[in-house]
Order: sequence, then structure tokens, then C-alpha cells
Amino acid sequence: MPKEYPRSARINAQLQRELTDIIRSELRDPRVAGAGVTSVEVSPDMRHAKIQISVLSLERKADDAAKALNGAAGKLRHALKVRLAIKHIPELHFVADNMQKDVAAVSRLIHEVRDADRKFAAERGEPEPEAEPPREPGKSGEPGT
Repeated sequence: MPKEYPRSARINAQLQRELTDIIRSELRDPRVAGAGVTSVEVSPDMRHAKIQISVLSLERKADDAAKALNGAAGKLRHALKVRLAIKHIPELHFVADNMQKDVAAVSRLIHEVRDADRKFAAERGEPEPEAEPPREPGKSGEPGT
């Protein structure tokens, strides 16, 4: 019976779960406090893993956390060796995932443009546009969908 998804995807998911748990429970470095594993991508030969991390707090920097985790990569590999039943634990390469910072910047820009639009509408004497009601997730508002 064929597997639902390939071995590399299963290893990516397993590494993500285990690394998240190890980082939260075993590392005491304050630079990694609040760090979470966003994604894991193992190379085709299973020798290297690129791990993207994000930090919950905007005050903390994901780059600093990535640097700390790269310094602790040996300890993390050892902890993975104990937990996982795979022949070779890949080399761990941590990189910062700055998507949270990018989302906050885009959101701020949207609010600034909306406020400027309201200001210009008021200067022209136009009524303030009504806010759209929130849509249910998965509903596009198009007929027939």
C-alpha cells in the first residue's frame, strides 16, 4: 500500500515537531525564548535540514534566535538522535523567518492608506464609507461558490 506522502515530507514534519519540543523544553538560552519552528526542509539526500524559525515577540529578533540555535545545533542533533529512529540525523541549519515582521508592515501600510482615504473623503465632503462586514472563512461572497 503506497504512503500518503513521501518520506522527506514525513521527516520534515517529524523534525518540526521534535525540534519545537526540544527548543521549548531543553534550551535555556534567553535568545531562543518564544522561538518556534515555522518550517523544515530536508535535502533530497537527507544530510542537511534548513529550519526556518520565527519569534513570537516583535521586540526579539529572529536573526538572534537563529544564531543561537545554530550554535546549539550539536546539542539539538544529539537530542534528535535520542528521540528519532532514523539512521542519520541531518545537519541543522537555522534561518530567520521574518514573515511575521512583513505581515505587520503590510498591515500598518493598509491602515495608513485607509486613514488617508477617509481624510481625503472628508475633505471632499463625501460620506465615510461603511466598513465591510467580516466574511466567514472559506466564503468568497461570489454567487454559486
